[in-house]
Amino acid sequence: MDLKKLIEELQSHANPKNVEGMARFGIDSKDALGIPSQIIKNIAKEIGTNHTLAQQAWDCGIHEAKWLAPLIADKKQINDELLEKWVHELNSWDICDNLMTKYVRFAPNALELIDRWQQSDKEFVRRAGFALIAFVVVHYKKNPDDDFLHFFDFIFDKAQDERNMVKKAVNWALRSLGKRSLFLREKALQCSQDLLSHYKFNRAARWIAHDAIRELNDAKIIARLEQKENKKATLS
Repeated sequence: MDLKKLIEELQSHANPKNVEGMARFGIDSKDALGIPSQIIKNIAKEIGTNHTLAQQAWDCGIHEAKWLAPLIADKKQINDELLEKWVHELNSWDICDNLMTKYVRFAPNALELIDRWQQSDKEFVRRAGFALIAFVVVHYKKNPDDDFLHFFDFIFDKAQDERNMVKKAVNWALRSLGKRSLFLREKALQCSQDLLSHYKFNRAARWIAHDAIRELNDAKIIARLEQKENKKATLS
């Protein structure tokens, strides 16, 4: 499939009513066709891996084509130049999060990218850094918990950012860290308390902390982490 055929395929699934719904969920829908994600995934599956088409799709201006690009991009051709280009052209949270989980987390230097992107002043670049934290702590199962401890410093430092897309990603990163292990849960709860102590008058930091504390104190989450810990102890 070439770019022309891809655009024709996407346009054949356009649904203006869905575009209105996307806008209500905070998605930048000005260049959207309103195609459900499952249809985009089916198209991507039909295409397979096509790195050239992925780059063309990203650049063509259609929201759903940009969402599709990471699904067909070649993970063997991940490089900093491409990732920096894509991340600095982000304009919507759904494309950002999809890019992080479908492509960027496979980059050999994904942890370094987190360090770099969370420092950016650009809203969606910073969101990308924290969304990537949320994904790597789930998928990097072989990494020791210590590899992720410095992420709490990023969370503490950027929790004052009241931009909605950043605030939600920082909270997501904090909760994901806390749900990885009992050890990190305690660290996440301590980080939350530190936020409440140091940023008493910052609405974003307070919301991030209270929401994380609420979820990480859920009995089901604690029970799952204890079961995970017991299983690990049995196997060792």
